[in-house]
Amino acid sequence: MTALLWTVAIVLIVTGIVGTVLPILPGPILVFAGILLAAFIDDFARIPVWLVVVFGIMTALAWIVDYVAAAAGAKRLGASRLAIIGAAIGTVAGILTGLWGLLFMPLAGAAIGEFIARKDALRAGKVGLATWLGLLLGTVAKLAIVLAMAGAATIALLR
Repeated sequence: MTALLWTVAIVLIVTGIVGTVLPILPGPILVFAGILLAAFIDDFARIPVWLVVVFGIMTALAWIVDYVAAAAGAKRLGASRLAIIGAAIGTVAGILTGLWGLLFMPLAGAAIGEFIARKDALRAGKVGLATWLGLLLGTVAKLAIVLAMAGAATIALLR
């Protein structure tokens, strides 16, 4: 039974790391769930409760970064509501079209949304790029947080 629980913990963490890059999965939450399960299996001997609390705070921070980063890039240039909706639609479409789609469909969606709202191609391009950069920087920040969590938990388990 313990081996099964360890397997579930590892699968949660690995799936969470992948989910940090793929917006359809709640990556940081899955990583936290895997770490919490690992700590529980070990009776919080190697991953103490205080460290689980720190990981919980890091998970909340990653969740906040996810929402703030994309909006910050778009709002910096005064993006319209349609640009933000377009970026969200582009993200979903990107998930369905593979890695290149995932990278560039949010940019296209934001640009199309902004163009529909303001009928200015140059502005639409700038808003699309700013939204895309916000999403990219947010993903990098979330990935850094998640990898720090997984790394710290691994070090704690191996000591």
